Amino acid sequence: MLISKPKECFHQVTLWKREGKTIGFVPTMGALHSGHMALVERARNECDKVVVSIFVNPLQFGKNEDYHVYPRKPDEDVTLLKDAGVDLVFVPAAEDMYPEGFATKVVVAGPAQHYEGVSRPGHFEGVATVLIKLFNIIPADKAYFGLKDAQQVAVVKRMVQDLNVPVGIVVHPVVRDADGLALSSRNVYLEQKHVRDRANVIYRALMHLYRSYKQGIREANVLKEIAIEVLSSESDFILDYIDIVDPDRFVPLEDARDGSLVVVAGRLAGVRLIDALELYSG
Repeated sequence: MLISKPKECFHQVTLWKREGKTIGFVPTMGALHSGHMALVERARNECDKVVVSIFVNPLQFGKNEDYHVYPRKPDEDVTLLKDAGVDLVFVPAAEDMYPEGFATKVVVAGPAQHYEGVSRPGHFEGVATVLIKLFNIIPADKAYFGLKDAQQVAVVKRMVQDLNVPVGIVVHPVVRDADGLALSSRNVYLEQKHVRDRANVIYRALMHLYRSYKQGIREANVLKEIAIEVLSSESDFILDYIDIVDPDRFVPLEDARDGSLVVVAGRLAGVRLIDALELYSG
């Protein structure tokens, strides 16, 4: 079913919960791709009912970012979700999520302070605010997120713990295209600029770093230089950051270890790309 009003959505989800159903929730901004659908499929396998939200959240976009041109295809998305067996699609209007007089936001620190928190001021505050609202509207048992947005995952986990939100956070591995590029709704920009075939430089860099890690190199600076050398081979790629971080605190590590994350962000032909890779030596 398709619902646009928060109170109606809350009523339906709480009705299922009274019936003893477990609820899986996948928050999205639409323009769905295989990465989103992997989250939906996992929720479908683990829960009795699956709810997906589609909402391009204005609070998490900066003044010079792409809110007004962000890919939107709601009719296609709803059809895709219905075909996938999603039980409820929540598509609210901005005025229902942020009515006149809206004046409350979630302040985040901890894992939100570095990397994307520096590159995109206010971004995680907007993410946290909309997610708290969605978690209240959709009181799910589990909420599903992709590891590509690894810092977002860390911020959400911290927020849920700090604010005693009764939802389990499930993290799904990065879903990639055939050449390794992490799937993203913004990848359509790469096609428009005819640079899609060069965007896999990030994945190639991550794989060089990973092979070196598996060969026994642990010094973070050495591993980063190995990746940067590959990234530098693509002259149009402008690196924002690359680092090896603790997955929960999202602070840099001097030495990589199993379970740590490589996080990278940069621009290719003006399109901002991010990626993350979990390190294991086995």
